[in-house]
Amino acid sequence: MASAAAPAAAGSTLPPPLEQLRHLAGELRFLLPGVRVGEARETTKEFDRETFWRRLREAAMAVSRAATTLTEVFSRLPLPSPQETQKFSEQVHAAIKAIIAVYYSLPKDQGITLRKLVRSATLDIVDGMAQLVEVLYITPTQSPENLISYNSVWEACQQVPRIPRDNKAAALSVLTKSVDLVKDAHEEMEQAVEECDPYYGLLSDIEEDNSDNHGDEEDILGCPSNRDSYWSEEDQELIIPCLALVRASKACLKKIRLSVAENGKKDQVAQLDDIVDISDEISPSVDDLALSIYPPVCHLTVRINCAKLVSVLKKALEITKASHVTPQPEDSWIPLLINAVDHCMNRIKELTQHEVES
Repeated sequence: MASAAAPAAAGSTLPPPLEQLRHLAGELRFLLPGVRVGEARETTKEFDRETFWRRLREAAMAVSRAATTLTEVFSRLPLPSPQETQKFSEQVHAAIKAIIAVYYSLPKDQGITLRKLVRSATLDIVDGMAQLVEVLYITPTQSPENLISYNSVWEACQQVPRIPRDNKAAALSVLTKSVDLVKDAHEEMEQAVEECDPYYGLLSDIEEDNSDNHGDEEDILGCPSNRDSYWSEEDQELIIPCLALVRASKACLKKIRLSVAENGKKDQVAQLDDIVDISDEISPSVDDLALSIYPPVCHLTVRINCAKLVSVLKKALEITKASHVTPQPEDSWIPLLINAVDHCMNRIKELTQHEVES
């Protein structure tokens, strides 16, 4: 009898199910900082790529199954008992720890770019599971939030088989994303110019016709009355070389990506990482420039942001030129792009020189 009573006594000391979920969510959150900054585990074993990817896929599937089970049992009444909740919580925690351990087993010599992609996928899974557990203890039983959070975990796990398998493929993936981001920024800038330029001309004509009207300004034909919402002629003149510089940025990224695709070698991981690291700075620099051309425009700020972008572009081109992806640097496209970038910057300097001298 004593032996039969012992489990019951132990079970009675367990926290209530929702309290256990709250504790589990905290434990999962606690793991996130370690994944963000964690280093690869040192080992004397030779890295087996096929084994690694098989283990990562299996670990992601285990997380997905644990998320499914947890969502099902906490989306209906009655809720699981404390003992059952403990079992489910342990399964979730073990699955998350397992996929983190697989990530840690990826050595640095396989490429920093590849490790970043695997780390990002792992973080999405851990963070998604933590959010799911939080939602389940805050809004148990059937709730739209439960399904949304579960789908986030499921989708994060489904992304694992789509991760590039080597550092060259990872580099191409990141470069492609950068190209798309710069392309989007360029299109948004062109659209902004198309939308704002007609307003500027429209208000100029209207103001000439109503020069004697000194009453309160009101919106005309739906156009804002604030002159700071429009580009001056000087602004519009400055925007032309800025757009050309963004086009040159897009061309640089496309050519770098093409060179990596055609000439990149999987075993040259350090050079590929260097190319990706500097190329990854182009899109944020383009965004800074794009934001600075919106009215009211500070010409000095535009000049500074253009100079920063040019510096990043030249560095990216020089690193690419010195790497194995450019077999004949003296006959390459790189000098042409450098000249194009310099031409844009020289024109921007001419148009903003008065801001520097004032």
